[in-house]
Amino acid sequence: MKKVVFIIPSFPKLSETFIVSKFLGLLEQGWDVRVVCDKSDKKEWKSFQLLKNRKDIKQRIWRNWPHRPRWFAGLLIPFALMRCLCKNPKGTFYYLIGGWKKFGCSVFRYLYLDADIIAARPDLIHFEFGALAVGRMHIRDLIDSKLVVSFRGYDLNLVELDDPNYYKEVWGKADQIHLLGQDLWQRAQRRGCPQNKKHAIIPPAIDTAFFDPGERKHTDVVGSPGRPLRILSVGRLDWRKGYDYALQAIHLLIKRNIYCIYRIIGDGNYIEPVSFACHQLDLVDIVSLLGAQTPSKVKEQMLWADVFLHAAVSEGFCNAVMEAQAMYLPVVSTDAGGLSENLADKKTGFIVPKRNPQSLTDKLSQLAQDPKLRGKMGKAGRQRALNKFQLKDQIADFEKMYKQVLEC
Repeated sequence: MKKVVFIIPSFPKLSETFIVSKFLGLLEQGWDVRVVCDKSDKKEWKSFQLLKNRKDIKQRIWRNWPHRPRWFAGLLIPFALMRCLCKNPKGTFYYLIGGWKKFGCSVFRYLYLDADIIAARPDLIHFEFGALAVGRMHIRDLIDSKLVVSFRGYDLNLVELDDPNYYKEVWGKADQIHLLGQDLWQRAQRRGCPQNKKHAIIPPAIDTAFFDPGERKHTDVVGSPGRPLRILSVGRLDWRKGYDYALQAIHLLIKRNIYCIYRIIGDGNYIEPVSFACHQLDLVDIVSLLGAQTPSKVKEQMLWADVFLHAAVSEGFCNAVMEAQAMYLPVVSTDAGGLSENLADKKTGFIVPKRNPQSLTDKLSQLAQDPKLRGKMGKAGRQRALNKFQLKDQIADFEKMYKQVLEC
């Protein structure tokens, strides 16, 4: 089977379980998959049950040579070159000859940055985030490998918006681009991608066998002191996730005398603003910041919750929203990015305008008072996850895409 190399910043990572699922799924199908990354944290490994004590998998994860400090990286260039020659002598000479014509003596610096990719001898390289591919398109010609680039939201919605040519080389050189949904495909075209560019729309997927709600039912009218409305959010503590608006919505619920408990799973550099907002809105006793959690803990909290809240102001396609639907949870979400594709409005939850806490509050209030509606939406959400977001279907789609690219 052909060899595929994923290029990502870190592996594994709790906030990017979709990469782990894809990696394992392709391995199970017989693909020779490798990962080249900057970071691989032992604590993160322990959070993934399927990765624990798997030496065969750890051998497939290669960390890039250190980039800082620059003087130290310079000293390591000869060692990186020697490793490339040992692992892939023909490919290394090919890279050096072509690279010298393109970069001159700077070819050794480029080789150092690309060393693990060269050593892996890939048939296909997949940059899992669009911004990672910028400035790296020379790899396609210098090691004679096919290139696929994924765009997942942040790279198109926020990166270098003032530069209309930022992805020009990617549009021109990548053999194919992958996007999570139609909204991102439209966004890619607005950022200069040609309409005839080869692309594949493959949404994220989840393990619906794991995210199984069992016999859960929605039977209670909630929102009283004795039985508060249980609200859950899952996502990085980042301004893009709209926690400011979610907390305002919780504050408005309390003013309407609808008692609630709000739990947030995720970590990030926005923890101080979120904590400050909790104090400012007098929500310290109502809101709990649970930090990053393992998939098992996320599932436990979804079983606890009555409703899932996602107040994002910028989003590509949210895995946590899919997991919530699979767990029989009605979802209240904004219309940011591809969320309208992720969620079926008024069937599996409610979609409201972003930056509108009043609308979030209205829908949360409606769901608190109507257990039949929560149950109806929960059931529809579970069926939607089974129909559209199955991991096995996603793996099959990636296999199909890779084969088509390799055959071109």
